[in-house]
Amino acid sequence: MRKQFPFEKLEVWQEARRLVHDVYACSREFPKDERFGLTSQLTRSAVSVANNLAEGSGRSTMKDQAHFSNQAHGSLMETACDLIIATDLEYTRTLVTDPILNRAYDLSVRIHNLRESQLRRAQEAC
Repeated sequence: MRKQFPFEKLEVWQEARRLVHDVYACSREFPKDERFGLTSQLTRSAVSVANNLAEGSGRSTMKDQAHFSNQAHGSLMETACDLIIATDLEYTRTLVTDPILNRAYDLSVRIHNLRESQLRRAQEAC
């Protein structure tokens, strides 16, 4: 059994990891000529959500952690936007994207709450 990094224990990171899986599964159906366009942008933004949460967890101050939670939230908004656009362009169907977007919405609330908690704790430390 391998050792776990601290970020792997965060429920919000685990949800972001599931989002990455869902986004990659969805984007496999996109047209091949979109591989370097929307497909790439969508998958990179989804991975960025998890990456920013992981990077923030390794920061020593609450203010720095909140900064990376903010970055994760921004990447999540980009991911949601790209999923909506992919649906508009008929690269996928709402039957596929709606469940992902609903989970992304729930994740956005959790990331927002995490960021607010980090900012409160940063203020208390002053």
